[in-house]
Amino acid sequence: MEVKCIIFDCDGVLVDTEKIGNGILLEMASEYGFEMEIEDAYRNFNGRNLKDCFSHIEDAIGAKLPESFEAEYREKSFKAFKTEVKPMEGVISFIEKLNIAYCVASSGPVEKIRLNLEASGLLDKFENKIFSSYQINSWKPDPGIFLYAANEMGFEVSDCIVLEDSKAGVKAGIDGGFRVFGLANGYNNSDLEEEGALLFYTYDELSTLLDL
Repeated sequence: MEVKCIIFDCDGVLVDTEKIGNGILLEMASEYGFEMEIEDAYRNFNGRNLKDCFSHIEDAIGAKLPESFEAEYREKSFKAFKTEVKPMEGVISFIEKLNIAYCVASSGPVEKIRLNLEASGLLDKFENKIFSSYQINSWKPDPGIFLYAANEMGFEVSDCIVLEDSKAGVKAGIDGGFRVFGLANGYNNSDLEEEGALLFYTYDELSTLLDL
């Protein structure tokens, strides 16, 4: 399989943040009567615009969250990310072996992407190759962020693959015409396959699949 550019999602693909972010969100939301298991949060929240996650919570509790909720969540999660975030297992060695172009395209704001990449020791590998939905006001599952990233990197959709771990992200990639590989974590396997992703379980396995 010839691949000229790899478009990485960030959370759950490059950096191990999903348990941290979802844990804080569920803890905060529980104060307003919201209950959800962490496994269900992975399925419902991963890859989505934060405001969509808040809307999901508000629909469930039948009330609006306070205006300060987002700022408080950002503050708590950013503080945790700085000290707790680690790179996904095997991703650094995978990137260091690449001899093709690559970038990151995420629904999160640029400052969050940079924070997590820096905390996990990956920022130097992605300087000038960071693309955020906030730059174009288009969030997954809309394919806009992946199309934008491919264009900015100078490649056709057919030249690129997308690496994702969320249902929304896979749908965005597939709808954009990309080949999508889904990083299976035990919670998301069926969701990723249903949306059309080819699953991989480790970065060593992905290297073999791509013949890199």
